[in-house]
Amino acid sequence: MAGVVDSIDVTTLAGVLANTDHAHAELAGAVLLDVREPWEFETARIERAVNIPMSTLVARIDEVRALQLTVDTPVVVICHHGMRSMQCARYLASQGVEHLINLTGGIDAWSTQIDPSVPSY
Repeated sequence: MAGVVDSIDVTTLAGVLANTDHAHAELAGAVLLDVREPWEFETARIERAVNIPMSTLVARIDEVRALQLTVDTPVVVICHHGMRSMQCARYLASQGVEHLINLTGGIDAWSTQIDPSVPSY
């Protein structure tokens, strides 16, 4: 359904990325779109994530579309705590991008709950 933004928690995403969560297997090839600023991305990130900062998203929407292998490829949007990513996901949905998923808790939750080697800031 166009305009809908789903959510995923870090535990579920970690299982998908590790190929251990078969209930969400359709997310295995998801694009991980990190909308934080470059310095934040350099500080802490999830492997495979692509950085297109919120501040440049409007000008780079075609890049986001190009990241999707098909229109059915899910896009998991990531930020520090999950608020900027939700705003970005809603914007992308308003521009016709589909299969958007917000990472609740963001990189902060990833660092504290999944991978403590990812720095908190």
